[in-house]
Amino acid sequence: MRLLLTHAYFLAEDAKEQHIMKPYPPLGLLYLSSHLRAQGFECEVYDSTFGSREELFRLLDENPAGVLGIYVNLMTRANALAIAARARERGWMVMLGGPEPANYAAEYLAAGADVIVAGEGELSVERLMRANFDRAAWPSIPGLIFLENGGLSETGPAELLRDLDRQPWPDRERIDLPRYLQTWRTHHGMGSVSMITARGCPYRCNWCSHSVYGHTHRRRSPRAVVDEIEWALGRYNPEMLWMADDVFTIHHGWLAEYAAEMRRRGIRIPFECITRADRLNETAASMLAELGCMRVWIGSESGSQRILDAMERGVTAEQVRRAVALARANGIETGMFLMWGYDGEQISDVEATVEHVKACRPDIFFTTVSYPIKGTPYFERVRERLVSIEPWMQSSDRNVAIAGRHSRAFYKRADELLRTEMALHPDAAAIHAARQALHAASAEVEA
Repeated sequence: MRLLLTHAYFLAEDAKEQHIMKPYPPLGLLYLSSHLRAQGFECEVYDSTFGSREELFRLLDENPAGVLGIYVNLMTRANALAIAARARERGWMVMLGGPEPANYAAEYLAAGADVIVAGEGELSVERLMRANFDRAAWPSIPGLIFLENGGLSETGPAELLRDLDRQPWPDRERIDLPRYLQTWRTHHGMGSVSMITARGCPYRCNWCSHSVYGHTHRRRSPRAVVDEIEWALGRYNPEMLWMADDVFTIHHGWLAEYAAEMRRRGIRIPFECITRADRLNETAASMLAELGCMRVWIGSESGSQRILDAMERGVTAEQVRRAVALARANGIETGMFLMWGYDGEQISDVEATVEHVKACRPDIFFTTVSYPIKGTPYFERVRERLVSIEPWMQSSDRNVAIAGRHSRAFYKRADELLRTEMALHPDAAAIHAARQALHAASAEVEA
């Protein structure tokens, strides 16, 4: 049966990304495509990033119906549902995957999806293809959720790929990757290609979703990764790489082997990656610098140890400060992720975070207001206090209020205080005014 894969993200609809303009292709979808093709199956990919809903609808309208597979994440729910509805109208079977659908299986299936692939998708979709999507075979295929006899039928955990080195590289040739590179070069002067060296994260931060890979951590060999890098450099000639692992520096022994293999082949290219503060010591920082790392991103989240412990982050604020200092000492820029509004956060915790960021002096930082993702311990912790702001079909897990939490206006004031304190030339009067505004807003809470 004909299979068309897409991912429901349209850059033209994303005002924030249009300002940043650092798009990356959907590696998960491209890995699925390459796996299926390696097994002898044909599939098509519609990369919606630079496309449009209208163009995708024309594909559904004008081509013979088959199976439409849609990768869905936290932010693409409304688009995915609209695309699924149009596909069903035109006679397509709809398969959903990615981190979001399994968390809301009943809702997605009620909205018209035929089957949800929960967890790592390659082997489950391969089995669906071998069965020609015959519903009679679905109960015997691990990793599926579908409706049967008026209720949800779940076939258990998906089978995981055991040897990532045996997997083909993501199917970059099926999309217009040069357009991604040109977009980067136009806006940033450097074209970037994304890579992954591992799947999954073994850590248990209680706000983080593990709906695709669980708590597994499986690594590719250094040689296999460098083979792919060498090919990508020759094929696309990027000026930098994005190592898209959840935590690139988990295994220092692996990192040493990888650095040795890059050195052996004479490859050195700027790249960005994510680390945890407790996985960046002097040796790791030195290896990153040798490899050409231009920036490491660190999930600091909060400067309050009380909040970090509540999150079960497994790191200390002091470790974060030490990691930032180590990166700086090795000539590596630092980016920091921060989260306001975690359950129980008080104004003293916000002030501790401001002082923490001032002490770290990262090169760049981003803030967000915490949002509980269904399926996480954090979601369960605040479930009874969640208030939907919009109807489910038009919203996401980011569009909820938590009754009793500080208001959005309060966190806007927290942002203003942080950015005022971190200005190149801080103004004492502006800092005082920002601090006063924060305290004034502290009495306001979400309904």
